[in-house]
Amino acid sequence: MILFLRVLFLVVLGTMLGVTGWASLHQPLGEFLRGGVIRDPWVIATLCDAYWGFIAFYVWAAWKEQSLAARVLWLVALLALGNIAIAAYMLDELFTVSAREPAGEALQKVFARRNPGGLILPGALVALSVAVYWFA
Repeated sequence: MILFLRVLFLVVLGTMLGVTGWASLHQPLGEFLRGGVIRDPWVIATLCDAYWGFIAFYVWAAWKEQSLAARVLWLVALLALGNIAIAAYMLDELFTVSAREPAGEALQKVFARRNPGGLILPGALVALSVAVYWFA
């Protein structure tokens, strides 16, 4: 199961980086926001759906991360990068356990273990998102 989840979130991360890069090459983010498409009802509905999903994931991540600084950084990373940040979080969690552990024990560690709240990964993602939005 751990191997399956690792592959799944690697695919999610790769897909999101690929499609985001492709979209950026075809239409800069600023142009999209100024273009009026943002007022389309289905774009609004899709964005609401996505951001409520990011918030739902954040509630779980905030419970896991015990440091206030890590919680704040993960919130910013999730709101700025969405599924890229979610995949990075999950891969970080999934690669802290051994794929050779019994599935129940490994999954328990991934989904129920509380973390002291590392700042390196969420800090790097926030810095990346600031850079991306700055140059967009």
